[in-house]
Amino acid sequence: MPSAELTLDRLRELIAEGAVDTVVLAITDMQGRLQGKRVAASYFLSDVVPHAAEGCGYLLAVDIDMNTVDGYEVSSWDSGYGDLVFVPDLTTLRMVPWHPATAMVQCDLAHHDGRPVAVSPRQILKRQLERLAGHGWTAHVGTELEFIVFRDTYEQAWEKNYQALTPVNQYNVDYSILGTARIEPLLRRLRNEMAGAGLVVESAKGECNLGQHEIAFKYADALTTCDNHSVYKTGAKEIAAQEGQSLTFMAKYNEREGNSCHIHLSLRDEAGLPVMPGDGPHGFSRTMEHFLAGQLACLAEFSLLLAPNINSYKRYVDGSFAPTAIAWGRDNRTCALRVVGHGPSLRFENRVPGGDVNPYLAVAALIAAGLHGIEQQLALEPEFTGNAYAGDAPRVPTTLRDAVALFENSAAATEAFGKDVVQHYTHAGRTELAAHDAAVTDWELRRGFERL
Repeated sequence: MPSAELTLDRLRELIAEGAVDTVVLAITDMQGRLQGKRVAASYFLSDVVPHAAEGCGYLLAVDIDMNTVDGYEVSSWDSGYGDLVFVPDLTTLRMVPWHPATAMVQCDLAHHDGRPVAVSPRQILKRQLERLAGHGWTAHVGTELEFIVFRDTYEQAWEKNYQALTPVNQYNVDYSILGTARIEPLLRRLRNEMAGAGLVVESAKGECNLGQHEIAFKYADALTTCDNHSVYKTGAKEIAAQEGQSLTFMAKYNEREGNSCHIHLSLRDEAGLPVMPGDGPHGFSRTMEHFLAGQLACLAEFSLLLAPNINSYKRYVDGSFAPTAIAWGRDNRTCALRVVGHGPSLRFENRVPGGDVNPYLAVAALIAAGLHGIEQQLALEPEFTGNAYAGDAPRVPTTLRDAVALFENSAAATEAFGKDVVQHYTHAGRTELAAHDAAVTDWELRRGFERL
């Protein structure tokens, strides 16, 4: 955990020595991005630690272009776009090795009366973790993010309108040692500097799309994993920019394989013992059966939290290793839910999220779905064997429009998250849809400029 790397006392020493002069205060916004400000290290100690800090509430009421959006209760023109309180979580203190003399702390958002901001992604996850703790359980989570790397800088990519970019590999380098060696300087920086930021690196490998790669990190408790995930996405882009390259986590960059973010989840009890393995069929406990049944029951209705953007749904193509069938199978990559591991390592993998996912919202959705299965004592359907792409299982929603409608009308979502959260993220989904519907795309121009 990051706290093992950097305590407040150790930060004081580093600041006194002149080894740290800047502290990044960061929250994760609706789009899964780190937002916040850089403060002088001395000011962090004298003012932020004892009194917190503030930032504009519009951070939870804008689209991806930072345009203000009407219709959010948390912040609006009617409320004057006032500030929310950035409350540092000192257990997240870490060094930022890719920037000189810089540390970072992640913050919770609160109102001025101290109430948590219920629609903040980190608070949504914490609420589900509290519900889980009521059963005596904790969630352990790992996220696996894929990305595509280009030789172009971010500025060059912008000027090219993100077309005709040069990927760092010209062919499929899935598991290729030779192919990954082509960009080992960048991958090595990512691995080592993330380790310096408190993440525990497991491995790096090539993937299927041209220039596509994945770095895997060791699982941790759910909140720590999501905090680390957010740091990694921002840090990877910053390091790539320093190397004169660019990378993208968007779910579907082109017509080839998309960027996934498979999420692994297991449960432990108060003694730290795994609760998913048991003496039932498949080596499952009753808890595992109900929890997995809840995933199946809620997946379609919660898909907005797993796939939040228009582009997210373009991953779901038969035969692409992205799931289309709402089914579970033992080590079956054609299913949305893949059960892996044995005994103490038993867990499930949700294969629906893409690289654009907000980890806090996705993990909150998985926990809420599992608790729905527990509380309703849902029976687990039989394992799917064979090719789920060709089966008759229910389908993953194929458009954001469908996902928004399912989430808005979901009794399970309202019960788990509350009306305020459902309304907030339904509105975010509709905002994304409106922006897309108003856009004139390159596809339309190519088809219609001359020939229509």
